[in-house]
Amino acid sequence: MGEPKIVVVDYHKGNLSSVVRGLARAGAAACTSDDPEQIRNADGLVIPGVGAFYDAIVFMRQSGEAAAVLDAVAAGTPLLGICLGLQLFFERGDEGVPADDDASEQAGGPWVDGQGIMRGSCTRLESSRLKVPHVGWDQVHMTPAGAADPLLAGFAEGANMYFTHSYAVADDADAADVLARTHYTRSFPCIVRHGNVWGCQFHPEKSSALGQRILKNFVNIVEKAGR
Repeated sequence: MGEPKIVVVDYHKGNLSSVVRGLARAGAAACTSDDPEQIRNADGLVIPGVGAFYDAIVFMRQSGEAAAVLDAVAAGTPLLGICLGLQLFFERGDEGVPADDDASEQAGGPWVDGQGIMRGSCTRLESSRLKVPHVGWDQVHMTPAGAADPLLAGFAEGANMYFTHSYAVADDADAADVLARTHYTRSFPCIVRHGNVWGCQFHPEKSSALGQRILKNFVNIVEKAGR
């Protein structure tokens, strides 16, 4: 199929060039786009991690990006979420929700709905002892499913990856979707998968050679899906 066309979804929250460069180094024809049609027609998709849950999902819904992503996933397009991109896959989050938002009246709110690809919610890391945000290198502990997953081919158990976040998937995630966990303030899923959708809470594009390997593995997944 030649170089697979991977679109990095641009929801207008920050600089996505490091993700594009990492995918290009991994052998993809990578670009950013906020055009729903380009998103629907990509060979693979990446939702990067910039900004807050509420602002990102509201923009994606209003722009048509959210619907385009779900259409692409339903058609079998491989999708990778990074940091906030992973969190948006879940049913709901409470980061950045205005107090007067309609959604905030849900039980235990304030919440805003995510894309609902995976079960569970995203909440703030809380600790009186450890610093939040969680910034820096930390260990990734694979589940048996993770050790067998193509995204983690050649990935070492306990490897250190680069994190920068204050929110993470809560313990109501479906255990079957969890490929790896990291322990910081609590044990949270740091790599997830549901069908053709993968997510990393850490930043592979900032995690040196091992992070680059994950991007390369994702490009390989996209190539296989397009054959």
